[in-house]
This record gives sequence, C-alpha cells and structure tokens, in this order.
Amino acid sequence: MCGIAGRISWTDIADRATLELMAARMAHRGPDAEGIWAEGPAALVHRRLSVIDLDPRSHQPMLDPEAGLALVYNGEIYNFRELRRELSAAGARFRTSGDTEVLIEAYKQWGTDCLERLRGQFAFGLWDARRQQVFIARDRLGEKPLFHAALPGGGIAFASEIRTLVSDPAVSREIDPEGLAQYLAHNYVLAPATLLRGVRSLPAAHAMVAARGRPARTWRYWDVAPHFARKRQFASLDAAADELAQRIDAAVRSQMIADVPLGAFLSGGVDSGTVAAAMAQATPAERVLTFSIDFAEPGYGEAAEARATATHLGTTHADRMVAADPGRLADLLWAADQPLGDSSFLPTHALAAMTRERVTVALSGDGGDELFAGYPTYLADRLHRVLDCLPAGLLRAAGSAWSALVPASRGKVSFDYRLRRFLACQGAPWQDAHVGWRMIFDADERLALLAPHMRREVATIDPLAPFRSHFADVQDCDPLDQALYVDTKTWLADDILVKVDRAAMANSLESRAPFLDSDLVEFAASLPAELKLAGAAGKRVLKRSQRARLPRAVLDRRKRGFNAPVAHWTTAIGDLLQGDVAQGMIDGGAVAALRAEHDARRRDNSHRLYGLASLHVWLGRLRAAPAAAPSGRPAVAGAA
Repeated sequence: MCGIAGRISWTDIADRATLELMAARMAHRGPDAEGIWAEGPAALVHRRLSVIDLDPRSHQPMLDPEAGLALVYNGEIYNFRELRRELSAAGARFRTSGDTEVLIEAYKQWGTDCLERLRGQFAFGLWDARRQQVFIARDRLGEKPLFHAALPGGGIAFASEIRTLVSDPAVSREIDPEGLAQYLAHNYVLAPATLLRGVRSLPAAHAMVAARGRPARTWRYWDVAPHFARKRQFASLDAAADELAQRIDAAVRSQMIADVPLGAFLSGGVDSGTVAAAMAQATPAERVLTFSIDFAEPGYGEAAEARATATHLGTTHADRMVAADPGRLADLLWAADQPLGDSSFLPTHALAAMTRERVTVALSGDGGDELFAGYPTYLADRLHRVLDCLPAGLLRAAGSAWSALVPASRGKVSFDYRLRRFLACQGAPWQDAHVGWRMIFDADERLALLAPHMRREVATIDPLAPFRSHFADVQDCDPLDQALYVDTKTWLADDILVKVDRAAMANSLESRAPFLDSDLVEFAASLPAELKLAGAAGKRVLKRSQRARLPRAVLDRRKRGFNAPVAHWTTAIGDLLQGDVAQGMIDGGAVAALRAEHDARRRDNSHRLYGLASLHVWLGRLRAAPAAAPSGRPAVAGAA
C-alpha cells in the first residue's frame, strides 16, 4: 500500500518544492521508499509501503521508457499472477515479480480496458507520453482513495489525500457549499464532492483520461446494480450458504498474498469472525494473528467476545484497552484527511496502531453488513412501510413527548437515540427515511447552525440528491436490495472505507477487505432478499454459511458496532469547539446550545458535536498547512 500524487500541466513545469512537499505530507502512507520523477508536462510522486515484491526494482514511479509510460500505483491487484501468465503468453517480458509492472503491461496490451480485468483494491495514475495523456482510476468498491483538481491553463493534479493535493498552490482551498451541506447532514461527504470547491473525489469504479487539447473524460467501468436484478435460485438455504462459504474462502485466500507479516482485525461479530475463520482454514490457525481493542466505558468494547472467538478458532490473539486521550484528539481528527464525523475512526486508529506493531497487512470484515443486511436500519425500513398508514403527525408528536419525558441515554447508539431518529422520519418516503435514520442535522437545523453568510448557498443544496440518484438505478428491485445498493455506494464507500483507509495508513498499515472481492459482491447481490433478511434476522445466509466454524454465541449476538464512547468525552470535544468555530462558518451560539442540551441530557448530541469538532479542527489545520513556496527549481527527471 502506498501514497501517490501527480501533476500534469500543459502550461508550466512542476516546481521541485511542490513535489517534495507532496511526498512529505503522505510519508505515513509509504515509509519504505520515496520517488519523485518529472519529464515534460508530467511529474509523479510516490511513497512506498512494501508488501509484495520487496525488491528495490519495484520502487515507483515505475517507468517503461520504450513505451513512454510512467506509473504511480497504490494498492494490490490480487489476480496479478494470472494476468502475468496471460500477458507473458502474449509476449510481455517482466523484470520484477510484483503487481506494479503487471499493471503497466496490462495497459500496453488492453489500454484503458485493462480495468475490466483487474481484481483488487487500487488507485493509480499512469502517464502516457506518446498520447500526451494521463489515465487515473480507482477500484470497484472504493477501498483506495483518489482526489483530483483541474489546473489553471489545463491539466490536472491528483493525490491519495486532500492535504497532499493542496500542497500545490494552484489548487483552490475555497469551501464547497455542496460538500459542507452533505457533511452537516451526514457527518461525511459523498464522492465526487469534497469540502473544497476545487477538489473532487474520483468515485469508486470510475476512471478519467485527461489529454492535451481535449476535455477530460470520466466514466464508470463497473457497477453492481445489474446483479441485483439477476437473482440466483437455490435448492435450499444450506445450498446457498455452502456456495457462499466457498466464495468467501476463495476471496480470503486471494488476499492473503504478502511478502510481509499479515494478520486480521477481530471483533465479537460475525463479519470479522468469518474472515478469521477462513484464514484459519487456509493456514495453520496458530499462525493467524488477530487483534482487538477494548474501552474502559461499559457497553462499548467487545474484547471479551473477540477473545472467545479467537480461542474457538485457535488464532494467536492480542488485545488492548483504549482510554480517551484529550491531548491527541485534534491530531486524530486531522489524520482523517477530510472531516469525518464517524466516531469509530478513533478506535479503528488505535486498533491499527496496535496491529502495526506485529504485522504490515491486516484483513477486516468490512462490507459484510452492506452485502448481507446486517444493520438495524433495514428493519427500520420495513417498520416504516408498515406504519406508513398512520398519521405522521401523530408519530412525530409521540417522538416529541418521548424527548420531553425521557432523559437522553449515553449508551452506544442507544434505543432512545434510534427511536427519536425513527419517529423524526415518519411521513417521508421510505427511501428518504432510510437515509434519515443516520441524518445528523435536518434541513432547518443545518440552516440554524450556519453563520448568515453561509446560509444562502447551502440552502440551495439537497444533500439527499445523491442517494435518490442511486435509488433510481435499482428502482425495480426489492426494497431491501435497493437499500443495500445505496448503502454500498454511499455509507460504505464514503464513510466506512474512508475511515479504515485513513486510520490504517496513518499507521503505515495496509488493510484488506475480502468481503469486497468484486466476484463475491456480485454473488451477494444475486441472492434473493429473503436469504439476507428474514423476520428480524439479518445476515441469514452468511450466518448459516459459518454454522460449522463460529460459536453459536457469535452467530446469535445482535450487532453492536464499533463506536467510540464519545458521549462520555464531550468535555474534550467541547474544548476543541472554542473561538471562531469552523472559521466563522458555524454559529458559536448554536454550538453552545447543542452542548448545553447534551449536558442537561435532553438529547444525545455527541455525534453532532464530534462531527463539528472534526470540521473545526480540519479547517484550522488546513489553514495552517501552507502550499509549497516556489523554489525556482524545476523537478529533474528521475527518482529522488
């Protein structure tokens, strides 16, 4: 896993200081090697975390002078050995044993259509001097990030992280109202938007070509939507579960390829347990290293359950207690690269730091909830449709009465918090309600929170529009399949995977998610809805597939999530929200009212305050992180 950046300009030459600052700002993504290359209009930057083929000949940028190609690449192509054999049979000659050179040869053989053959997680930028164009692309589910910005006079800059991209003084730092509206609504920003008007996120399964003298072209090269409409039929639940188990084993085996130590994150749930169990099938169980963390606050940690699963599987397990460290909170929020109001970023960061002490690669259970209906929101969708015949005003009144009579709980996504959200969404179409279960600030609340000069622009933005667009792509499918598809395109891609990538790479750890193997994702989409959610039982077929591997207690345990106890940390969070909140974009009085309401236990505002703190810290750190000052030295061709 690595960090990549590039700058292709038709009007100026890359400044050496800019490229060096780009490399420095993403050093955590690749501590093993640094490479800077420039020639003509193109400049590429790379930081390497060596995982496959540790030979220095696989350092990047990787060049093919005869073909006029230069590549920076972040990720792992899990089927690179099969592609290498096919390419060799077609006449390709390799000097390295890793996947980077395979990507270059795949482009030489198939052009941009090579994307259809790649199975893995990746983001890359490939400069083609003969065609005078740069080709950038991102993996199918969005595991690896890629941001880009148009340059004045033509050309683009791109990078793995926003803070790397804004090292270039030509990249605008003006706040984007669309990104701000989305963030206040959801506590994350949906691709292609970001919080900066001049910076865009390349969506998952998308590619772009920017060529001299032509407008940039962006396209989607894969989508899981058609597979929801192509339902498989099985003789029984057991038959579907058995095939699923085989596919999971194959995905896990393919992602256990590494030339460095490898382990797995392990919680007390089904998803990570399934991955660990498959690893224990592929190699002696005692060689599988598993890791978990715990919290001092009751009701949040799952270390005891993780230890029980590890004992059952026979893995070599380690865990650690995590305590709040107010002095580090601002640094951790900045490590997310863009504001991210998902409190599970904090324990994920701690878990990654502990895991990195022993291994360089960790497999996770991410994606299982979105593939197999593991979230309680899917039950809420069904209940919403049942209650749709009742007057919405009556249900909202019941919610107001509940809020007035029952003190807010400080528990982990407590029942009263979920009930308040559920009742607040009554009367809305079920698709809007599905998004609303996770809504942070409703429309009126967003406007009341903003300073007057920001309200006008944000008021014109509908942060639910991207969700409605995704729902339209699968409108003829079962409602559960619609929700799963939308969550895969939004919540998974732009919150969960962002959290895992930034937390892991902040600690120079590569994370892999076997559930997101694209063949497995397509198979899961093809399963009938009743195999995923039956009655109140989510993950029906997944749990059945693990009936011979995981303890019954794990299979029967309700989902608990990985949230941090931020409701107990509001003093530390509130201390960050002092002074000119979010550079004057957020009304300080509105923030003070939120905190007072939380402290009086009239409402659990912890997720709101945490999200605002993340926004405030990020904007402050962004302002304090200057772009590179021109050195007057053009970048020189060759590795630094």
